[in-house]
Amino acid sequence: MFADLSFEYPFWFVGLCALAGLAYAFGMYWRDNRFHDRSPRNNRILGTLRFLAVTLLCLLLLSPTLRSKIVDVRKPVVVIAQDQSESLRGALGLDSAQYAAAVENLRAKLSEEYDVRLFAFGSALREGADFRFTDKSTNISAALDGIYDLYANQNLGAVVLATDGIYNEGSNPTYSGTALGVPVYCVALGDTVQKKDLYLKKVFNNRIAYLGDKFTLEADVAAYNLSGQTTRLTVSRIEGDRAVPLQTKDIQLDKTDFFQTHEILLDAAQPGIQRFRISLSGVQGEANAANNTRDIFVEVLDARQKILLLANAPHPDLAALKQVLLGQQNYAVDIRYPQNDQVDPSQYDFVVLHQLPGSNSTADAALNVIRAKKIPRLFILGAQSNLAAFNQQQGLLNVQGSVAQPNSVEPRIVKSFPLFNLEEPVLKNTNLFPALVAPFGEFSITGNASVLLTQKIGAVETNYPLLLMGDDATGKTGVLAGEGVYRWRLFDYLQRNDFAVFDELLGKTIQYLALKDDKRRFRVYAAQNVFDENESIRLDAELYNASYELINDPDALLVIADEQGRKFNFTFTKNGKAYTLNAGFFPVGNYSFEAQATVNGEVLKAEGRFSVQPVQLEQYATTADHNLLRVLSGQYGGSVVYPAQLDALAERLRNENKLPAIRYESTSTRSAINLKWIFFLLLGLLSGEWFLRRYWGSY
Repeated sequence: MFADLSFEYPFWFVGLCALAGLAYAFGMYWRDNRFHDRSPRNNRILGTLRFLAVTLLCLLLLSPTLRSKIVDVRKPVVVIAQDQSESLRGALGLDSAQYAAAVENLRAKLSEEYDVRLFAFGSALREGADFRFTDKSTNISAALDGIYDLYANQNLGAVVLATDGIYNEGSNPTYSGTALGVPVYCVALGDTVQKKDLYLKKVFNNRIAYLGDKFTLEADVAAYNLSGQTTRLTVSRIEGDRAVPLQTKDIQLDKTDFFQTHEILLDAAQPGIQRFRISLSGVQGEANAANNTRDIFVEVLDARQKILLLANAPHPDLAALKQVLLGQQNYAVDIRYPQNDQVDPSQYDFVVLHQLPGSNSTADAALNVIRAKKIPRLFILGAQSNLAAFNQQQGLLNVQGSVAQPNSVEPRIVKSFPLFNLEEPVLKNTNLFPALVAPFGEFSITGNASVLLTQKIGAVETNYPLLLMGDDATGKTGVLAGEGVYRWRLFDYLQRNDFAVFDELLGKTIQYLALKDDKRRFRVYAAQNVFDENESIRLDAELYNASYELINDPDALLVIADEQGRKFNFTFTKNGKAYTLNAGFFPVGNYSFEAQATVNGEVLKAEGRFSVQPVQLEQYATTADHNLLRVLSGQYGGSVVYPAQLDALAERLRNENKLPAIRYESTSTRSAINLKWIFFLLLGLLSGEWFLRRYWGSY
């Protein structure tokens, strides 16, 4: 550190300060005989003290500043990135402690000239390494990107990347394009010899299936150097500690480098998150049996909504509507006619009433159940509708007219419709749809309804609603005031070779009307239904008072139970006006949870389930890929070394990379008046003068 003193005034003002101090000292002590008679030396001492004090005070009035130059010398940074994934645990075996000691020795040697930083990576880059090799996945690209983010603007000298070259997450590191700009030395770990092995390379499956459906999974079976042997593929459902076999298949391994894909069809027979195990029976001579088994989780939803198409008579509209609904996997559709069938609408989640109440059948019994149970419904008017009965059955639309002489009405979409959003093709093409057959008369909205389509009669665009929906006293209700929507579907296909516009228009309408309102006052949600075993379990909760206002004043408690009945208690953390919880990591298995909160003495509860699935990526590729390391180190101007060569790596870095230290200079400026020692110097000068004056007999 170097310091320079400067003043805001010309430098010759310093002489004036000295003259002021000298004048002050001479004026006080030149002719003062009280001290001179005793000894001339006394006057000189007192005068000197006064001269120094006054001069220093005058100098401070010149606002002196002290400018300091700070020099910081930083060593080059060498990053050692150690792969800590599970694939290296078996590769190093008993030599892991010896290898850890070799890395630590390398670190100590490099520290003499470099600033050495040790990182571990697997699924993510982190500081420090414990050499336990427990990470469930390997992402080499993310490790290089993380090093670049941390040290791109620093004096990075080299990177030592210790890995087996196996990556199962992220992109190929040779194509990552990370601009480190320094040599990368790869420490090649693991065994490159391809051993005899049978393994499940991949299993493809849907994460969701619907109760009663069948679903497919595909298993890629691979084997190396096991030609002539036979294995058995078994698919089982895991129920607690028991595996229930569902299907088996014998597979003949007829090639040295064997690969086959097998398709298995399973039944979604039970609701909830189901755990399935796909396994291969072991064969003689295989080196690794851990990769013969994979567990998957499939959520079987019992959420299929039952929809009833209740019609006055057969009509092409019914087929068109059924096709829309069957395109959604979560709908089951029945078509019924009240005059022929005994219909119980209470067994359904949504009802489409096609020209009901009708002129031949008012379907009073079914309509009374729908109103009493508040089942969402969609009325479709037509030439067979009974308008008087229709006006009594709902409170959104009143039609005063006749069906004997119907109108042909074309749709006009209302772009300001607020209840849900429609894609641009729907907004553009709906107005081109052909006309429907609607009753002739006056249409007036009588309730709280939103209009999606209005009627164009001939050349006149009216405000009469064609399709509207809303809530009346008996639940969600929609009205389509015209029949013949099958023409819309045919026209859509004629124009676009698909049914996308028609399906979205009618599908979203039914989806909105059939959606059940969530009236629960306490709700708990898992962040996802299936977690990986290396993911922490996160849950969120919402609590509402009697007015459905969001609150979080009371404590919210949670109990998680595993399949053996063991329970784990937690308390939610209050977050804003809601709750959140990070419950940490859980072993593989199925879990249920129950949450509880008390509001004004009322106990509110919420339940749910989640599963934890194993992460088995590191078990399926265990042959080291040193060729990838050669390519990677070549791209960055480094080289490949082996664990036995770690002692020589420090010397190689010194010889191959003359990495200079970097000098960083900075300047600091501050006012001299802020220096504490100046205050104490002034205090000492004035106090010393006062003391000597008292000591020598004056004041």
